[in-house]
Amino acid sequence: MFDRLVLFARRHVAPTPHDVNSEPQFTWRAIIVGLLFGTVLCFSNLWFGLQSGWISMMSLQASLVGFAVFKALEGVLSVPFGPAENVILQTTAVATATMPLAGGFVGILPALKMLDKDETNGVRTVLNFGELCAWGVALAFFGVFFGVPLRRQMVVKEKLRFPSGTATAQMISVLHKRDDPTDDGREETVGSVGSVDNGLRRRERRADDAISEESESGSNEPHEDIAKLGDSEWATKLIALGGSFAISGTYALLAHFFPLLTALPVFGSYVSREWAWNLMPSPSYAGQGIIMGLPTCTWMVVGACVGWGILSPVAKHEGWAPGDVLDWKTGSRGWILWVSLAVMIAESTVSLGIVATNEVVALAGRIRRGRNESSEDVDVETVDAQFLVPGWITWGGLAVSTAVCMGIMKALFNVPVYDTLLAVGLALPLAVLGVRALGETDLNPVSGIGKVSQVVFAGVMPGNLVGNLVAGGIAEAGAQQAGDLMQDLKTGHLLKASPRAQFAGQMIGSVFSIFVTAGAYLLYSRVYEIPGEQFPVPTAQVWLDMARLVNGHPLPEHVTPVAIAFAVLFVALPIGAALVGRSTSVHMKIGPWMVQKSTVQRWWPSGIAFAMGIYNAPNFTLMRAVGAFVASMVTEIIVMRTQHVTDERQLRRKISILAIIIASGFVLGEGTLSFFILLSQAFS
Repeated sequence: MFDRLVLFARRHVAPTPHDVNSEPQFTWRAIIVGLLFGTVLCFSNLWFGLQSGWISMMSLQASLVGFAVFKALEGVLSVPFGPAENVILQTTAVATATMPLAGGFVGILPALKMLDKDETNGVRTVLNFGELCAWGVALAFFGVFFGVPLRRQMVVKEKLRFPSGTATAQMISVLHKRDDPTDDGREETVGSVGSVDNGLRRRERRADDAISEESESGSNEPHEDIAKLGDSEWATKLIALGGSFAISGTYALLAHFFPLLTALPVFGSYVSREWAWNLMPSPSYAGQGIIMGLPTCTWMVVGACVGWGILSPVAKHEGWAPGDVLDWKTGSRGWILWVSLAVMIAESTVSLGIVATNEVVALAGRIRRGRNESSEDVDVETVDAQFLVPGWITWGGLAVSTAVCMGIMKALFNVPVYDTLLAVGLALPLAVLGVRALGETDLNPVSGIGKVSQVVFAGVMPGNLVGNLVAGGIAEAGAQQAGDLMQDLKTGHLLKASPRAQFAGQMIGSVFSIFVTAGAYLLYSRVYEIPGEQFPVPTAQVWLDMARLVNGHPLPEHVTPVAIAFAVLFVALPIGAALVGRSTSVHMKIGPWMVQKSTVQRWWPSGIAFAMGIYNAPNFTLMRAVGAFVASMVTEIIVMRTQHVTDERQLRRKISILAIIIASGFVLGEGTLSFFILLSQAFS
């Protein structure tokens, strides 16, 4: 199968002398490095996903590390490592890395395991290795096949920003010392037969911008400073990556032998014992905070203060949650979880509603334009057909993958095939909304999409909690896979990479990751208690509570009015954010101050971040905030002490890139060493 896929990817990608497209596109060296780095990311994502629900694409990090690997091997390479290869490498790495979320390994599968016996309808919910692989196969592909045809409309024609994909393209162009692909407003790609006359819309907001902040002029060019990097500077960055990896890995080893290091009672023993306020001095969580950014982490801390500092003590003292604070069923942790769930449902539903409304309005406009629109679109595609994925592959693959999903869900959980077909049919239009939201805001509301599906299937399969969770997992998988592919296709579009080669890399990464993730999840389940103290799997509890709620289970005492109040608040905030986004003013008046619009957008309250601060214990949130705060303060101190630097924006970007490398080492170090610790325990 892989041989046919490789031939499919390489077809018609023949180089010609002195042509930018003569550089290699699909190569096994790029695929292998992508799979290896993606596997490391997969282990880290599974570890942190089971702990706190955090999953990262890490496309920027994949392009950086991939370039560093081939930079070190530069002297022995007969053919230089090119930008198109880097695109394939990071596409493969991302496909491999994100299977823990796309396959439901950090949410749906633990939630199924947590069902009470009388809620399973006699279905076995704990799967063996073969069944886990079958589950992965059922979810891994239909979103990819469906995402391919979305490229023409959203990437080529509408030129949606897809900020992470654009940022990755800029990063790769810098690493390989090429011109910024967004500079001239043209988006020529491999085999180009035309060009787009309008430039990319300026990126205005990223919730966790890992490259740069908006400057006064609104520039989004993060590459000028790196273009002049010499070998000595790259050596420094490799040392920084290795050093941060070693520090984080050392912490993982120490925490394994000295568990007290995972929960330091920095606020006193009483607060630690009674209210679970601790600090986990984990470099990996500090690295996550650096990647997320200070605004996101700030709203997570606000959520922690409201949930664990106010609501949790009130619920316990009033007798509404009399059990241990950390108990999901009788403690205040389970009580405040409903508040976080209300916030996520409110914000996700309104955000999806806004995207859907905009989509309907845009569709109506295209229909009104009728034939004129059609005539303008004849040559909108900028890639020669030989480099595109053929339609028979796309639609035939979607049909086959849907049929496979139907058969597997029937075999594993006795879900009727027509219900699975309906779940996939609902997942596809929801994936369109998710991809559009991702293209405009860099946020894919996969959690909200899954919950919409759960609400629908509460009516389709009333009382069937297993089927409800499966339907939610199908919707989440479709949106996640399509969104990840679209970010990668945006990167490839800007860097003249073959969509066909990217599709092959995505498929290889997905197939490979199914077996890696299934094996790793099985090891975690055998060595650790899931859920348990080490892995509380909060996202699984959110899925489970949602399934119970929509199927008529009662809410805990007195939580309803509190949840409604917070839901109303976070219904208003996305509407306010949309209004701010539509404002044509560069500056906005807030009280007596004039604030830049991009700053207002960047610091606008995030319901998802607020909810994460509630459903995660404080020890996970606080260290993220520490990492983000320290990175921000160090940046400001360096800038203040180098006032002679004429280009402050360039200096900030240079610091940000070093911060990315250090944060990546922190995340990868603990995730990787923790997996090796897992292996030693499993086979000892």
